[in-house]
Formats: sequence, structure tokens, C-alpha cells
Amino acid sequence: MEILKVEKLVKTFSVKKGFFGKYFQIKPLDEVSFSLREGETLGVVGESGCGKTTLGRTVIKLQKPDGGKIFFDGNDVTDIPEKDFQKYRRNIQIVFQDPFSSLNPRMTVYETLARPIRIHKTVPKSEEKKTIVRTLESVGLKKEHMNRFPHEFSGGQRQRIAIARAIITRPKFIVLDEPTSALDVSVQAQIINLLKKLKKDLKLTYMFISHDLSVIKFLSDRVAVMYLGQIVEMGKTDLVINNMLHPYTELLFNSVPIPDPAKKMNFELDASEVPSLINSPAGCPFFDRCHLRLKECNRLRPKLEEVEKDHLVACFLYHKTVHR
Repeated sequence: MEILKVEKLVKTFSVKKGFFGKYFQIKPLDEVSFSLREGETLGVVGESGCGKTTLGRTVIKLQKPDGGKIFFDGNDVTDIPEKDFQKYRRNIQIVFQDPFSSLNPRMTVYETLARPIRIHKTVPKSEEKKTIVRTLESVGLKKEHMNRFPHEFSGGQRQRIAIARAIITRPKFIVLDEPTSALDVSVQAQIINLLKKLKKDLKLTYMFISHDLSVIKFLSDRVAVMYLGQIVEMGKTDLVINNMLHPYTELLFNSVPIPDPAKKMNFELDASEVPSLINSPAGCPFFDRCHLRLKECNRLRPKLEEVEKDHLVACFLYHKTVHR
């Protein structure tokens, strides 16, 4: 069953170029479409500035979309006002990248976790404390942590509090916006294992946004590769990793450092920085950096099409056959 469906989602921002320059419209999301089945994890990966975080914030309506449709649990929630969206909000949560800035420094852990269940009225007042204690224990914290403030915890503990806040309303869907990138490597492993356990125990659905490709491989059922506001390749994780079709996917996964100083990394593709969204090309967004580009790539934008079962790619090289 599909829990989330996104159709041609568009998000635009106005940016000023230079101190005395004029304003330009940029599209961090340019007609993005995908669906997410109940109980699966979709990993969203790409370079900085590709639109990953904007996608996560927009699908849960922290940012209003400028075009397209968002369906949650079969209902069109694109344009409904926040007051009417309240009944869906308890089932849609997010864990932010920086656990310190996402927690109110003036609120204790108890107050932080009590607020969502009071707003959504998920448990009676008499059960509030018991629910908070049980939720804290499920993320590896203890009862005595309830009356402490965020600054009294380590980074890993603060992220556990943020996860507890996300799951306390028993949601169906959680956006994980790089939840481990600000943590030490050893703590990252603990948080990833915790998220995997919670997914199984609470039957959660995740959208996992990350730069870390090893985490994507470990946690995701499917992966979506984003570039300049568009999904350029998407499919089951094993399919995408073992049979990378889009030249950008190849660049991205081959850029992972090899822990061997004797081996040199060879980039067949242009490994330069991502172009600015202000000067986004009219055709394929990867045109300027691709060594396999065709004539039509400069003027026509390839659509995301299925080239084998559960494997989609937006590239003219594969519009007729998988291998050309």
C-alpha cells in the first residue's frame, strides 16, 4: 500500500545575485515524482544543493509547494490549510540534522516530549508520564533523563531525544534529514541500528536523506539519486548500486574514498562542483559534466522512465534499451 505519493512537485525560491543584483527564481525541486510504500525506507542521496532537504521538508509541508501534488494515505493534502492538516501531522514527523538546534534549550526532556502528545491528544493526562518514560527507554535513555535540559547531553543523546519526540505520537512516516552527519562515527552506528530497530518494532516508513552512501546501502530498501532538483535515477538499492545507469550515479558512488593509500581514485567523469541553480541548463541537468552526453541532452530534458523492473533512470542513453 502506498503511504506517500508525490506528483511533479515544484518548489521555488527567490534569490538575489550580488549586493546590487536582481532577484532570480531557482527551483530546488523541479517536477519531482515518486511514491513510497508502507513499511519501506527510501534513501535520498546527492551532492549538497541538489534539493534533498527541500524535498523532505516539502513532502511533510514544513514548506509550501509551488506546484504538483502530495498524497498521504490516499488523501490529497497539497493545499489543505494547516488546521485541517493537523489530523495528518501526528502521522508525519521529522528528525533534523542538528539535534542541538532542533531542541528548545529552555525546555526539559519531559516538556519536549509532552508537547506533541498534548497537542495531538494521543494519550490521556494520567498516562502522559508513563508514555514519556516508555518512549525514552525505547531509544536507549532512562527515566532520570526526563528533567534535564538539552545542554546536559552529548550529541548522540540529543539525537535520541529528537527521535523520541518524533515517535512519541506513533507516526506512520518519518523524514530523517541526515540524522547522523553531526555525530561521531561510533555514535552514528548506534543511531542507525536504533532507527532500524524502531522501524521494525513500530512498523514505520522512512525517507532517509543522507550524504553517507554506506548508510544508504545499509538502511534503504530503495534509493533515489537527486541532481539539481530532479531525481535522475531511482530503484531498489541493490539494483542501483550493482547496475548504475545514470552517469551522475556512477560519479557519486565512485567518489567514495577507498581506505587504501596505495590506490588512486580515478574520475572518468567531471568531478567538479555542482552548477548553480540560477544557471540551471534547459536540457539534462547533468549535461555540462557528462562525458556520454548526446546532442539532444543540451536542449531536451529526459524523463524518469523504467528501464528494468523497479529501476528508473532519466537519461537518453536508456530511453529505448537498457544498453546502448
